[in-house]
Amino acid sequence: MTVDTAHQDLNRRGRQRGALILALFALLWAVAGASGMTSSGAAATVVRVAAVVMTAVAVLLAVRSGSSSTAQRPRQLPAGWYRRVGLVNVAQAVAIVLAVAILIAAGAPMLIPPVVCLIVGAHFFPLARLFDQPQYWWTGASLSIVAAAGFITLAAGAGAEVSRVVVGLGAAITLWGTSLHVARRG
Repeated sequence: MTVDTAHQDLNRRGRQRGALILALFALLWAVAGASGMTSSGAAATVVRVAAVVMTAVAVLLAVRSGSSSTAQRPRQLPAGWYRRVGLVNVAQAVAIVLAVAILIAAGAPMLIPPVVCLIVGAHFFPLARLFDQPQYWWTGASLSIVAAAGFITLAAGAGAEVSRVVVGLGAAITLWGTSLHVARRG
């Protein structure tokens, strides 16, 4: 295997892994969003089934893209990128745990979905550079907009359930879109 072929293989496996992770987190966000559909169990069931189908499609495309030999845009990964990605992910996890603990202690659990979505969105900005994946800038911006929509929904008095639906489904759609894009276009 030549250096160029090894580099292409690393890029392909990285994109495949990223697309898979994004699809699975999209499923989690969709389930969280469906949990806010308390008035209609049928709607929540439809959302959950659609989420499983969408995730399966994204996973299949990611697996197929990982086995394809088509040329994709080579990525330029900075030195020490793997360690820095780990640090970004640990910082995200710590920020989420702290935010959840603080919001529960403050008696504001309804803020958890938009705050977590904002944290997740913010973590995509350094990942865009570290993975040389420009679409992650759009993912971070989209998740930030979804979080803002969740805050606005709460401020408008629509309730925690509606905010959870808005944030959960908005984040799921964003992550599925990114997953599909990464799987298909690299």
